[in-house]
Amino acid sequence: MKKLLISTILLVGLSFNAYGQKRPPRPPAPPHPSKTQLTNSKASELDKRYRTEKKMIMNHPVATKKMKNEQLRALNLRYQNEKKLLRAAR
Repeated sequence: MKKLLISTILLVGLSFNAYGQKRPPRPPAPPHPSKTQLTNSKASELDKRYRTEKKMIMNHPVATKKMKNEQLRALNLRYQNEKKLLRAAR
């Protein structure tokens, strides 16, 4: 009888201990963005990067007008190619 009482108390104690250590449920994972949302976000990132690089080129204190024009031409070409790649991925 004594062994049964001790084992019952031990079992109840361990079950309460295990129940108390349960973690709260995790929030569900956010849904994956659709393909159009991904391409739109990539396009907006590309536009933002293009504007910042263009601003940096235009506001450069040492570069001459000719250097700025060459850099802008290269930037525009790279921007157009990346836009074509984005459109082709759709």
